[in-house]
Amino acid sequence: MNIRSIFITGCNQGLGLGLVKYLALLKTPTEKIFATCRNIQKATELLNLAKHVENIHIFEIDLKNVNEYPTIVNKVKSIVGDDGLTVLFNNAGMSTKFTRLPFVKEEQLFESYKINTVAPILLAKEFLPLLRQASINHSTKKGMSLTKAAIINMSSILGSLKNNDIGGFYPYRCSKAALNAATISMSIDLKKYNILVVSLHPGWVKTSLGGPNAPIDIKTSVDSIFNTLKSISEKDTGSFFQYDGKILPW
Repeated sequence: MNIRSIFITGCNQGLGLGLVKYLALLKTPTEKIFATCRNIQKATELLNLAKHVENIHIFEIDLKNVNEYPTIVNKVKSIVGDDGLTVLFNNAGMSTKFTRLPFVKEEQLFESYKINTVAPILLAKEFLPLLRQASINHSTKKGMSLTKAAIINMSSILGSLKNNDIGGFYPYRCSKAALNAATISMSIDLKKYNILVVSLHPGWVKTSLGGPNAPIDIKTSVDSIFNTLKSISEKDTGSFFQYDGKILPW
């Protein structure tokens, strides 16, 4: 899987760190891995990995600070040059506890939307020129693929309207449903540039967000995610995938 460059948000732990590990430890590692974390001092494992893998570039950013996005994009541009950026992986997310309507707080809603919906949309906007450049550079490849140019939005099955049969989770559920809506719009808007866009449910994973009772470990989820992503093409753009390749209903 020859991904020349990838920008992944939320890599200090959990799935984000797992994604970086997977790409860095391939027999043919991804050439340029850009990993963000909110607090670099707490990203001990990521920092240790970067000491041994020179193609990992770590950026410290609080994704709520949208004014910093152009600076980050310019830093990436200075490294990738005319190659552009192959993949934007909007992995970072936040959740609140299971929340029934009487207990929902305004700040929970706004903060969840800022991280889970607003950040992925604005990052896609800022990185679009670099994604387009990557797609142009691979114009001899027909259609769309992860190795040409792609935006992957880490969503959740809790963002599925059809699969909502228990209620609650207002901040997380609504922000992920909005991200799914953004994924469809991006896939339509970026089709003319041959940029693949999908939403992805990683499964219920043993992370700080998923909790210790989750049935899937990080490695299983990440391995399955990349097995799914490397097989999708233009026919799949605008789709909502589960980690194992199953198509989920919106």
